[in-house]
Amino acid sequence: MNSSFYGRKELFFGKGIDQLLVKLKGLPKVLREILYGMTVHEMDLELKKERGTLDHLFMLIVFGDLVGLPLLPPYYSMSLLPYIIPSLETWKRSILREKDLTDFASIDI
Repeated sequence: MNSSFYGRKELFFGKGIDQLLVKLKGLPKVLREILYGMTVHEMDLELKKERGTLDHLFMLIVFGDLVGLPLLPPYYSMSLLPYIIPSLETWKRSILREKDLTDFASIDI
């Protein structure tokens, strides 16, 4: 008797109820992402930008001799070299890149 009831329910509601339940399961995640975007997304972007700036400044002080600006004795910079190797090429590319006045503006249009 139960199988016939479920079969009738399937015929009556169709597969739309299952699709609706699947969409409702994802609703909390969507609401969480909307709330995140409305409250802290811009602050998160600014913090990432600030972290990148401080990272570039640190690498410039420690490995400035790679771009022609020696500030630290080579002994200390060479002891830090194994930790910096993965990001060294991208750092050199970003430091030696030509910059425009619009690169320094922090306002996103």
